[in-house]
Amino acid sequence: MTIDKLRLLRSILLRSAAIGAVFQLFQVAVTVGAWDFWTGLVIRLFHLDAKTLSSEVLRYFIDVKFLLIFVLLIPGLAIHWTIRKE
Repeated sequence: MTIDKLRLLRSILLRSAAIGAVFQLFQVAVTVGAWDFWTGLVIRLFHLDAKTLSSEVLRYFIDVKFLLIFVLLIPGLAIHWTIRKE
């Protein structure tokens, strides 16, 4: 790969990680802000109890964080350091 292609890939990965982090913070704020309203709605519609719903929401946020860090951020930083070394 040429340096230009590596720079493009690095930019895409790092910007995707940044946009994903901002979007996840927005999702957390909306989730916490509307917890009382949508908890009752989701429990009634999907026949879940509060304990299961809480664990599923936590699992979702953990999975998104894993994606942002290990799939986008770490490869982006590795490419960044590779370009700086050359």
